[in-house]
Amino acid sequence: MSDFFTISDPLDTIIAETLSDKKVLKTKHILTGWTNIVIEVTTDKGSYFFRFPRNPFWSRMIVKDAAVCNFVDGKTSYYTPQMKLHYDAKGRPFSVHEKIEGYTLGDRIYHLSHTAITSVAYDAAKFIKELSGIDLRGAPKEVKFPLSEFLHELDYEHYDKHIDADHEYIRETEGNSLVHGDLNLGNILLDENDKMIGVIDFAFAGTGNPNMDVARMVSRPAPEEFERKFLEQFGENDTKEISRMKEAWRHIDNGYAEHIRAHFPEINLNQL
Repeated sequence: MSDFFTISDPLDTIIAETLSDKKVLKTKHILTGWTNIVIEVTTDKGSYFFRFPRNPFWSRMIVKDAAVCNFVDGKTSYYTPQMKLHYDAKGRPFSVHEKIEGYTLGDRIYHLSHTAITSVAYDAAKFIKELSGIDLRGAPKEVKFPLSEFLHELDYEHYDKHIDADHEYIRETEGNSLVHGDLNLGNILLDENDKMIGVIDFAFAGTGNPNMDVARMVSRPAPEEFERKFLEQFGENDTKEISRMKEAWRHIDNGYAEHIRAHFPEINLNQL
């Protein structure tokens, strides 16, 4: 029996059954979702995001995503989704959370004022520091999954061919702090005033080195001013480490892009 979903599954039926106390008005597939089939659902009582894992690896990780989101909730200054984990009749996990109204930093990054760039850079750095400072005593075991192990498995078991992601260095420099693991511009949410309000998508999260989150934030194209303001929030002693980790993330993105083009050509890679 499959433990993951495909677009041929009766997803609309599963959605309707999950939201049985609401009237579904509209569904919209989000074409940037590569780990999961992501569907935005509009109902008479608000909007929701459903995530259906695309393979066995992501079926395991969506359980982790929900565990981390719910553990982190209320422990930083920023909103994180209150994730509900569900299982369909075949025992396959999928998640649901209410939609957070706002815009991604990736969508807004080239339209921000100088003031907004400074503010968002400060808040993104603040989130990393707050997240890494959370006490993990008593945390669910899923929260303590090392980022290095996740990335190694992603590379060697998920991608079609091995990528040069510097796994040994990531493991050697790894700490025991909580990290987001995929803190890219698309996972930072802003309000209508371009103020950072939340962070989403904790499927990569676990224990690691906070500089992996710092490097992830600057691993994709962004205005030079934003990168400079963001990195100013961290010590100069970390510069070489962040630079090396930044290159590791670029290799990971390239491996992801090759995998998606080969297997899921319908997915939009514009934000990569």
